[in-house]
Amino acid sequence: MVSYFFLISIVLALKILDKYILKQFLVAFFFAISILAVVSCVVDYSEKVDAFVKNKAPIMEILKYFMAFIPHIIALLYPLFIFVSTIFFTSKLAYRSEFIAIQAAGVPLRRILRPYLIGSVLIGLVSLAFNHFLVPMADQNLYAFEEKFVRGEKKTTDMDVHIRLSPQQFVYCMKFDLERNNGQLFTEENFEGTLLTKKIFAENVSYIDSTKTWVLKTVMIRTNDGLKEKIEKVDSLHRHYKLKPQDFTEDIQRKSAMTTPEIYAKTDLEQSRGLENLQAYAYEMHRRTADSAAGIILTLIAVAIASRKIRGGSGLHLAIGIVISAIFLLFMQFSKTFAINTGLSPLLAAWIPNIIFSVVAYYLYWKQKR
Repeated sequence: MVSYFFLISIVLALKILDKYILKQFLVAFFFAISILAVVSCVVDYSEKVDAFVKNKAPIMEILKYFMAFIPHIIALLYPLFIFVSTIFFTSKLAYRSEFIAIQAAGVPLRRILRPYLIGSVLIGLVSLAFNHFLVPMADQNLYAFEEKFVRGEKKTTDMDVHIRLSPQQFVYCMKFDLERNNGQLFTEENFEGTLLTKKIFAENVSYIDSTKTWVLKTVMIRTNDGLKEKIEKVDSLHRHYKLKPQDFTEDIQRKSAMTTPEIYAKTDLEQSRGLENLQAYAYEMHRRTADSAAGIILTLIAVAIASRKIRGGSGLHLAIGIVISAIFLLFMQFSKTFAINTGLSPLLAAWIPNIIFSVVAYYLYWKQKR
């Protein structure tokens, strides 16, 4: 309710100049999204049409796929969309000498930036909700379709996987067949402090989905009680673990298909199992917020670049904008790599491009103001 009245108060406080620029800003942004989303869909379809035909993907499933693909590509290129669209329409205003007329009337650059800030903040808030909740939901449908009709489902897990189920319990599996729910060379180890109290070997293991039960076959159980050791062999053994077959494979790319609460839950689960390298999950959470904030920073840079009338007009402004966008995306990729592979703080890595480009935005604003 408070936010509702806050937005109403902002709208009522808008002057004619604010409404004019804000309208141009929003129209240019949604026009850029529409055009680039359509182009992206066409390119993606041309790359995957052979797989669609080969796997006999139904038309309705393909349409659902592209309905999920559109929010995915918009979220991926959101900073580029808002930056290029702002440069495009601001350059047109400058080319028609509208900025000269506005500033000649005594309106400072700080006042001109107000509708840009309002527009970029509103879009950023929508982007924030999309990044944390709606886009991951769309990505779930996206990956499910690709597994079924494009690249096929993963049949086997990674080799030689060790998982800590609790501080006292560890399991190991050499290889697990996801299609048959069957694995080879399974081991369970139980500890009391540093003392191994029980170790269970099984030549084969299978998962019964209906009962959530693991069935171990050709089993040898070794129990240690101080200096006493007991070995027992059984044909089969039923066990309950907080474990699913998919846990034996770590498809880190699927993190983008988790909502932020799901990533928190996944992180807590993996930490309890002893997985130390959770940088990718932490980076993904912070990136979603940083991307939304990036739109505001890039909007300020776009206004500072395109609000001055120069020889070359909109074409030169757009060229500069595309170069800056490419540099920004390059910084994002570098920071992601450092966060995942070198131990750089995920929070810092996600915000490094924004911090650097905030300094650039302030410098360009100061220069334009002079």
